[in-house]
Amino acid sequence: MSHPYASELATGLAAVRAAARICQTVQATITPEALEKKDLSPVTIADFASQGVICHAIGESFPADPIIAEEDSQELHQPENARFLEQISSLIQQDYRTASADEICRWIDRGGANTFSQRFWTLDPIDGTKGFLRREQYAISLALIIDGQIALGILGCPNLATRNPRGHSLFYAIAGRGAFSTTLEPGAEITPIRVTQSTDPALARFCESFESGHSAHDESAMIAEKLRITASPVRMDSQAKYATVAAGEADVYLRLPTKAGYYEKIWDHAGGVLIVQEAGGTVTDLQGQPLNFSCGRELRENRGVIVTNGPLHPAVLAAAQSIIAQKAANQPVNR
Repeated sequence: MSHPYASELATGLAAVRAAARICQTVQATITPEALEKKDLSPVTIADFASQGVICHAIGESFPADPIIAEEDSQELHQPENARFLEQISSLIQQDYRTASADEICRWIDRGGANTFSQRFWTLDPIDGTKGFLRREQYAISLALIIDGQIALGILGCPNLATRNPRGHSLFYAIAGRGAFSTTLEPGAEITPIRVTQSTDPALARFCESFESGHSAHDESAMIAEKLRITASPVRMDSQAKYATVAAGEADVYLRLPTKAGYYEKIWDHAGGVLIVQEAGGTVTDLQGQPLNFSCGRELRENRGVIVTNGPLHPAVLAAAQSIIAQKAANQPVNR
């Protein structure tokens, strides 16, 4: 099927597949080590290598497009991290044999755009690094944003195949054209995906972040109780949760604020948001507003994220607003 973003989709899928191969190699053959960033979050050689190959691919095909990505090479230039840079270079040189360490650092830093145009890409080379380190769920998230709207979203979730009935681990959507899943192997069968049509909140299956620092688990439990949901939440890292809702394997994903003044990063959501929406689901903040991707590197106009299959959204949103309002007022929560 032809569409306006055929070239962008082909480039993005190939790049995410290449990055996924690197990530799988690191998980299979190396005990993943992590550097600690200034915000104390971990970053591995796979994060850097994934960002390098994807930024290089986009730069080759769309040299005028800025890329807003999570990582930069600053830490890699420190003498104590020379071994990390060697390992990153070795991974990338399996596909790009002549690439030097300096070139690879430049590829990584192509994701450091701070000036925004009407058209740009946003990338999280490994969303859910802690999940990656535990050999559990993580995602490679890539999205193309035009005039503040997500035009294309891609999620590579290498470890999600074990939870997915079709064994699919690559998900993508084109605005107005639907959402699809396939495997990480080029040429594999492509399947349209749809959210569930469940309308009973009590029967909803919901997922949330594995890390309690990423989403308020206690508030999620209160919301679930208010909705009379009895099933335990499925906790997993990364935007694999968006893919799980989009593919009909869950009905609700809650990401609730854990601290005042924190704004979600655009690369943590852009790829997954469009996939859920094109699969028929709904994504809003806690005020019921769409996520605003036109404010720079952060979602500064939004607080919290609620993802549902669509029919359940009004009930989930109302329950979330009620619980959070009662907690903010320091009142006993009426469940």
